[in-house]
Amino acid sequence: MIIAIAGATGTVGRHITRAALARGHEVRLLSRREGVDVAGGEGLDAALDGSAAVIDALGTSTLSQRKAVAFFSTTTRNLLAAEQRHGIGHHLALSIVGIDGIDTAYYAGKLAQERLVAAGPVPHTIARTTQFHEFAEQIAVRAALGPIVLAPRTLTRPVAAREVGVHLVELAEAGPSGRAPDLIGPRDETLVGMIRRMHAHDGIRRPVIDWRMPGAYGAGLASGALRGGSAADAPQRVGAQTFDAWLDAPEHRR
Repeated sequence: MIIAIAGATGTVGRHITRAALARGHEVRLLSRREGVDVAGGEGLDAALDGSAAVIDALGTSTLSQRKAVAFFSTTTRNLLAAEQRHGIGHHLALSIVGIDGIDTAYYAGKLAQERLVAAGPVPHTIARTTQFHEFAEQIAVRAALGPIVLAPRTLTRPVAAREVGVHLVELAEAGPSGRAPDLIGPRDETLVGMIRRMHAHDGIRRPVIDWRMPGAYGAGLASGALRGGSAADAPQRVGAQTFDAWLDAPEHRR
């Protein structure tokens, strides 16, 4: 089938594309590089024509609640409206495990997105996953402060973005299911521990400081909610690749 991928050039989007092609699907890349601006709506109709499913893996780097809510609300409405015009029968949104009690900053945007998808006119699947192993790479760059890294205190259970890509394509193949089982990683981790092990693995000498961020967002990161609940709380799938195994994988950018 033809699968359209929003955010196709991002951390997860690249793996969705590879997984879809490997499983024999045709892909449509919804990215500015391909002349498609989901936020502005330009190029959407041409790109979605003939597609059977849309996987939304878009993201934004802001921690502003106002900007995050605006971004995810706008892109979701634009996708759903275009899908309805073209009779597309499946909208699949990638979201984050454990954010229900953290309705602030970036997570407020994801919760707004989930609400729009659930109430929207297109049959849907909402697929929540834990943070990716790649999160350690991103924070090591974004949280650098001079010669040190200030790692926000975060309890997580990271999963490989490659496994997330395969998971999303499998869900697209299965058809709309509402709330899909959460995909979580195989081991509990702390962000500071991940970055320190990554630096040691890569031969980088740089102090990494565990920092408790203020406010509701920082409390949510440190609470352990992002690790996901027990299997009794919600259906779950557990990824196979550990963070340490990922450090030796081609996906890790040293």
